[in-house]
Amino acid sequence: MTDSSAATAESRAAKFMKRRNRIRFYEILVWIAAIAAIFVAPTKLLILTEIAILALFAVSLDLVLGFAGIVSLGHAAFFGLGAYIAGLMALHFIAEPVVGLIAAGLVSGVLGFLTSFLILRGSDLTRLMTTLGIALMMAEVANQMAWLTGGADGLGGFTVGPILGTFEFDLFGRNGYIYCLVVLFLVTMIARRLAFSPFGLSLKAIKGNPMRAGMVGVPARRRIVAVYSLAAVFAGMAGALLTQTTSFVSPDVLAFHRSADLLMVLVIGGTGYLYGGIFGAIIFTLLKDWLSVVTPQYWMFWIGLILVAMVLTGRDRLARWIEFLPDRFSRKEAGR
Repeated sequence: MTDSSAATAESRAAKFMKRRNRIRFYEILVWIAAIAAIFVAPTKLLILTEIAILALFAVSLDLVLGFAGIVSLGHAAFFGLGAYIAGLMALHFIAEPVVGLIAAGLVSGVLGFLTSFLILRGSDLTRLMTTLGIALMMAEVANQMAWLTGGADGLGGFTVGPILGTFEFDLFGRNGYIYCLVVLFLVTMIARRLAFSPFGLSLKAIKGNPMRAGMVGVPARRRIVAVYSLAAVFAGMAGALLTQTTSFVSPDVLAFHRSADLLMVLVIGGTGYLYGGIFGAIIFTLLKDWLSVVTPQYWMFWIGLILVAMVLTGRDRLARWIEFLPDRFSRKEAGR
């Protein structure tokens, strides 16, 4: 390859990466709507906080599932560990939430790093069982170590201090929602920068064909360890946010349904572009809230039916139906 052709290829690659990193219009709308919700729906801030926490949890899983292709049924292990670390920090050490948030993320990241070597071996089914086993062991540890975690009764009796020593958690959840929204925004921007970088492209290559990616020089094992550990950090931070906004943590944060709900969120919102976790969290939480009021006993049935319909219909076909009316209007305008 000549110098000129190499320079041309490098220029094209730079333009491609710049185009991938460009902020899309819908992304701006998402954050504007999230900020506007503070003023438009002041009585719904508690459920909006729940959505923000679930969205952060989903973004963390999307990094390993949507980009690296690693299926996990035990992501709740990192979520629950982060929740307990934040509670223990507030109870015994420092009540400042940002310090607890960082500590929860770091400890969860260590667990993610140590367990990442287990998922390097085997197929998707092996990874499913391995991650599920890790989460089940963590849940049993939390239940048995009652002297530390409170056991089945949960860990309470602690007060979370003001955010940065200034903003106290209020009864209506305003500051709590803003706090969670800021953390979600920062984490999403970090994850977005990584996902649409050469690191993210290498993850896509590993997801497509790990053997071929290794043959062209991509260190597949190190990439998987790195992204799995980072996803564990973000999941631990999501668990910490739940503890700090509720001032309580119980073994439920390590339950299987946490990971199962998370997979449903990504099925609804889609994987591989990060905002699918946010959209999925919004739809799933609002559906659950509405259906649990309309049919308290059978709300899970209706969510399951919606998921089955989505799988049978296909995401591409749904997208075409959603875009049908705008396309018709645009064609009419063009014909005038």
